[in-house]
Formats: sequence, C-alpha cells, structure tokens
Amino acid sequence: MSILDTAADDAVAPASARIAEIRTRSVSADYVRPFAISSGVSTTLTSVVVEVRTEDGTTGSGESSPMTAYSGDTEAGVTAAIRDHLAPALIGTDPMAFAAANARMDAALRGQRIAKAGVDIALHDLAGRLSGLPTHRFLGGAVRAKVPSTWVVGLAPVEDSVAEAVERAAAGFGHIKVKGGGDPERDLTLVREVRAALPPGVELSMDANEGYDLPTAQRVLPRMADAGLAIVEQPLPHWDVAGMARLRERLELRVMADESVQSLHQAHQVAALGAADIINIKILKVGGLYRALQVAAVAAGAGLAVKIGSMPELGVATLAALHLSAALPHATVPPDLVGPLMVRDEPLAPEAFAAAGGGTVAVPTVPGLGPITDSGPDAR
Repeated sequence: MSILDTAADDAVAPASARIAEIRTRSVSADYVRPFAISSGVSTTLTSVVVEVRTEDGTTGSGESSPMTAYSGDTEAGVTAAIRDHLAPALIGTDPMAFAAANARMDAALRGQRIAKAGVDIALHDLAGRLSGLPTHRFLGGAVRAKVPSTWVVGLAPVEDSVAEAVERAAAGFGHIKVKGGGDPERDLTLVREVRAALPPGVELSMDANEGYDLPTAQRVLPRMADAGLAIVEQPLPHWDVAGMARLRERLELRVMADESVQSLHQAHQVAALGAADIINIKILKVGGLYRALQVAAVAAGAGLAVKIGSMPELGVATLAALHLSAALPHATVPPDLVGPLMVRDEPLAPEAFAAAGGGTVAVPTVPGLGPITDSGPDAR
C-alpha cells in the first residue's frame, strides 16, 4: 500500500492544524561584494520565501535561493513550481508528516529540489511553531549549543582575497574557504598567500566548483596540499565521480563532494566509490531538511564527515542550516552560515545573525527556526 493512497497520516492532525494555504514572495538583498564562483557572478542575493499556513492561522516560513550560476534554477521557475504543483499537492494535509509531504511533492513534480526545499523548510518551521519546539528537535536534537561557521571568500584578485581572509580570521572565523577553479596557477598562488597570512590554527579549504579536469587536479592539488590546504571541494565535474575517487587516492588532503551529491542516490554512489572524505549537504540542493537527513545518514554509515553548505542563502534557509548543523554529530566541518553577513541588510532573520560576525552562531531554542521577520502584505 502506498502512503499516497491513504489518509492515515492526515487523520492524526486536527482539521485546524492542516495546511490551508501555501504562498510565496520574492526578497532580494545586495551583496556587500559581488559574489563570484567559477560558473558566474552575482551582485544580488534573491530568494523565494515560502509561507505555509494552517487553518488556525499558524504560519511556518521557508526559503528557496535559486543561485542560477550554480544550479540553473530561476526565481520564476521556483515560484511556478510551488504555486502550480507543490502547493496543490499539500493543501489539506498534515504539515508534520514530513515523509508523506515529500512523497506527495515528488509525485506531483519531478526534480525541482530547490523549490521543494523551500516548502520542506517551511513545514519544519511550522511543526516547531505548532508544537512549541525548536526545529532541531525534529532533526534528532541539538548536540551543539553554538555552531562555528566557515567564512567564504568569493573569486577576486589574490590580494583582495588575502585581505578578506585575514580580516575574517581576525574576527573569529576558524575556517576560511576560498573560491577557485578558473585558473589553477592563480589558485595555487592564492592558497599559498592566504595560508601564509592566516594564523596556524585557522583551517583553509578551496572550492573549485567543478573547475578542473583530472590531469589538472592531479598536477596542482598536491602542490596546494604542500602549501597547507586542508580540504579541496568539488575539484572535478559533478559527473566524474570515478575521477574523484582516483584523485582522492593520491592526495594528502581531504576531498569534499558538493555538486556530485544532489540526491540520496548520488550520496550512496560517492560513498560506495570512495570518492570523498566529506559530503557537502546543501539543504536546498538535496530538496530540504527531510532529504538532508537521509543524505547525512548515508554519510554516517560510510564513515564520512559532512558539512552543511549554502548557495549562499538569506536568513531563513541559513537558520535551517544552523539547526541541521547543530543536530548532526558528524557535521565536523564548519558550515557556511554566512549568507546573512554577505549582504548589506539581512531582511529575513537579522536578530538571529546579529552576533554572527564573530564566527559562531547560537542555536535558537525558541519554537521553529527562530526569530523571522513578518512577511508583510505582499505575499502571493
């Protein structure tokens, strides 16, 4: 019997607590510095905020941040997917039945993980507000009261990247990630100069965003390891998992898979082939918190560490990443909780990240994801 053929999950919830409406609105904030990766540059961070409201008026908030240069998703596409397909599939159902909700969304529309993630995050926020519990209690409970964050330095001239890395390390960030992938010799110079400028206790990683082929990676990454690089993220194209496994065998640094893991099945493939030491779980990339927990379980079963990554995202999705990072014992690489700090005025959760500039974020203990600003009257 398929769960989609029964109403047992919905019968548990009283009518007043079932989903009555799902709506979206777009929110944008300008980056302090244009954020560049090997596949493109963004001057503005635009997100689709998702609100799920029950019959009694309780509302949960989610966020889909379609960084087109990374994922190919667009604001219009995410909005249409939610409005025309995902929302109709969930009206009248129990918002706390996460497995059933994800099954319904998958049945209603293939793919569209970023859109589904925004809805799933909203369901987890709503569950917390209905029950009076923080979201991490639905993820296994927090094992950390505070979470240290990585600072992410986008593609920029080497001297600018070094200055930003030094500034953020001095502020308290214990892990600095620099972006590379466009020019391997430039990347090697960047790693050498950033590593030399950072205090010894600050860890350094480099994200190539699929920018190398295997021969290039085999040539340049051992030299980066000699220069003090601790982790390389997604050095090869997402499809070259076998190449990632061959590369990992030859390296003295740890390899992190990001674009190669966009689903539970891809996580299994990466783990089975020994293609990574770490899996970067972006909640939006894999389809939400429910799916992220599944990917995390695969990683744990294979003895792999995880890191909770970011597109980047604004405050709501970053709060979701904070709760997930707090709940996973093997999330030992600091997450990217910096989206709200990379924009001029964080519009969604300014209170939660007001003190995050010191490199550590406190895990909320209030119901749901935490303090989120009112959506205003322009939701649709």
